[in-house]
Amino acid sequence: MSEFDDDSRRRTDKLFGPDDNSAPSTATMSGPGTMTGVKHSSGRIRPGDAIFSGMARGSALFVTAVIGAIGVFLLWQALPALRANEVNFLTSREWSTFNPERLAFGVLDLFAVTVFVSGFALLLAMPVALGIAIFITQYAPKHLKKSLGYLVDLLAAVPSVVYGLWGLLVLAPTLSPVAGFLHEHLGWFFLFSADNQGMVEAGFTIFTAGIVLAVMILPIITAITREVFAQTPTAQIEAALALGATKWEVVRTTVIPFGKSGYVSGSMLGLGRALGETMAIFIVLATASANFRASLFEGGQTIASKIASGYAEINTDLQAGAFIAAGLVLFLLTFVVNAIARSIVAGKGVH
Repeated sequence: MSEFDDDSRRRTDKLFGPDDNSAPSTATMSGPGTMTGVKHSSGRIRPGDAIFSGMARGSALFVTAVIGAIGVFLLWQALPALRANEVNFLTSREWSTFNPERLAFGVLDLFAVTVFVSGFALLLAMPVALGIAIFITQYAPKHLKKSLGYLVDLLAAVPSVVYGLWGLLVLAPTLSPVAGFLHEHLGWFFLFSADNQGMVEAGFTIFTAGIVLAVMILPIITAITREVFAQTPTAQIEAALALGATKWEVVRTTVIPFGKSGYVSGSMLGLGRALGETMAIFIVLATASANFRASLFEGGQTIASKIASGYAEINTDLQAGAFIAAGLVLFLLTFVVNAIARSIVAGKGVH
């Protein structure tokens, strides 16, 4: 810098004071990744930055405390019932809480049906969501992209009870011939076997409930996948096209690898949504008297639908504790699923 520039800067500082923007601001860190305020070179902390930092930290701590309080409450309420339980809670298939003098409740069948119907729904929804996301972001005309996106997102606004009624009154009768065909020709395979032919014809089975759940979680998976695919760097797409790649080769080698983590994390979030669904499953899925056999043409109850259907029989704290214990299992299950999804979003689960 010349002497003229130095002299000019000194005169300016003398008249107007030093320019705060001439020196970079520094951030005060109280821990890893925690900013307590932003300081200028003069040491002054901006009040707005300090307030925002405190509010953000407080919000994070509040949400964490609420989740922890829910878990502690469920455990506290479930412990007396678990102590009075006469069977193993995790391995027993029996559920008898009508008599307060003899509590015998196990979550094995409920857990199995919950995971099975949710996994079946996820298996149906994932490829459909992937296809919709690819079409909207890569193939659809510009004037249709937003309309198609809104149309898919609109599925998330439909109440679950409406989905349940649709599955009961429309989908189940429609799928009855399909279920009968699969059972007749593939009944030798455990997934398509059934002890009750009438249940297969009525359609109140895991097969129908899984399709209803798939439609319900489709907008969640599609929305996240679509947004991630739309962020694919244009330079990578143009480079692939310049090398002579077709449109599908660009999607297969550039778009899908870039958005894989978002696609998987969106699917995990959809799975968490399916695990906790209550009313649609309660309406569509028939209650089974036999033990769960991992068949699509059987009935059963998920943890959430069992709590909803058994609410009327809760008369004592111990009876309530039995259902709260089942709710605790569902809480932990959904918490683990969503934690996996968050780790995938952070780039730790997909390479």
